[in-house]
Amino acid sequence: MNQQADFDFTQVSGHYYTKSQLEKIKYTRIGIAGAGGLGTNCALALVRCGFEKFVIADFDIVSISNLNRQQFLPADIGKLKVECLRRNLTAINSSIDCIAFQEMVTITNIHSMFTGCQVVVEAFDNAESKAMLVSEMISTEKLVVSASGLAGYGNSDRIITRKIRDNFYLIGDSVSEVGDGTLPYAPCVMIAAAKQADVVLQWILGT
Repeated sequence: MNQQADFDFTQVSGHYYTKSQLEKIKYTRIGIAGAGGLGTNCALALVRCGFEKFVIADFDIVSISNLNRQQFLPADIGKLKVECLRRNLTAINSSIDCIAFQEMVTITNIHSMFTGCQVVVEAFDNAESKAMLVSEMISTEKLVVSASGLAGYGNSDRIITRKIRDNFYLIGDSVSEVGDGTLPYAPCVMIAAAKQADVVLQWILGT
């Protein structure tokens, strides 16, 4: 018997939410723009929170340098990130409804990609893409959760949550961008991703 196929993840979520909270969570669709360190860690946290509807977009494949902080396995090297992430989410909850776009998010396709989402998580690696997403999404009614400044290690309390607008939150220290002198490591990336997931959960539940 396939125990996973018979398992209803609501059995888990039901321990932590009221019926009305569960309804909000189950019918929210979340866009994840980027399936790297932020995107994979945030998505897995959100699935464990009970969210089931996702849109994931990333053009890249898994490389060996990703494995220090991204939720992939050595066997995933050379495979599409969006497909590997969708597989990992489904392994936790077989009821996942995940639309995967294996392409770069641009100003010309961003609105069509995330049109059905109530939330968009910005999980890009470069500043230009981050700015583009925020600029395009902030005028909508969607919640936008972005990150800026989470490279390096140590002093993790510097990674904070800032509410910029009612529908826009920014996570990080806004200083420590990934570059030649500041590399990305699992602890700070995962802290930032967890904070993004926490903002989403709080916003959806309205507390």
